Amino acid sequence: MDPHAPAPVRVLIWHEHRHEKINPRVADLYPDGMHEAIAAALRLDPRLRVETATLDDPNHGITADRLADTDVIVWWGHMAHHEVNDDAVDLVTRAVWDGTGAVFLHSAHFAKPFKRLMGTGCDLKWREAGDKEILWVTRPGHPLVDGIDDHIVLPHEEMYGEFFDVPEPDETVMISSFSGGEVFRSLMTWTRGAGRVAYFRPGHETYPTYHDPQVLRVIRNACHWAATRPTPPVQRFGKHDVGWMDAG
Repeated sequence: MDPHAPAPVRVLIWHEHRHEKINPRVADLYPDGMHEAIAAALRLDPRLRVETATLDDPNHGITADRLADTDVIVWWGHMAHHEVNDDAVDLVTRAVWDGTGAVFLHSAHFAKPFKRLMGTGCDLKWREAGDKEILWVTRPGHPLVDGIDDHIVLPHEEMYGEFFDVPEPDETVMISSFSGGEVFRSLMTWTRGAGRVAYFRPGHETYPTYHDPQVLRVIRNACHWAATRPTPPVQRFGKHDVGWMDAG
């Protein structure tokens, strides 16, 4: 092992893990849970250290100590947002403000931590009809779409449509079009305090979206991107580089 190599990014994948227990279709697609399908792909990257937690774990798998050992939280929820207790929400949102990255997937647009960080209702249009989705790259060269061509095609997905009630993002990196004619801002970023936040749209539980290599590539990219804290501008003094400081 190279002693000079950077430490791996510490990723915690949080998933409510309920659909797999009651819906045979979801159980067939994700026998170990959607969180483990995502985790298995991310663990192929030696630059990531990946753990998982679920809603039914003690304290939902979320504690101050665990978050202190986490660089990025990846969150998926849908049918049980209301069961996430406020203590866990407080811990997650505080961690993001303090510099932990967060990546919210698909129906996590209604997750309590996401709504708290956005400060809006986070409503949108939706239709579950197996639409064809094309995710178009709108910021070529952005780290979130590293290794992605100018679009991703998903043959069947749940439709999300505008208007999506979130604050104006720092960046819109992908936009989806659907076979029904709708469009949706599908990959967006924000900064909250010292933390980076990304939202990535695809991932309905009854479709094999989290087996798609390009979708998983975006999630992997998002983990690396979100783990990097925003840096202050650098002021140059001769041969020394220092960050801006408040002299007051």
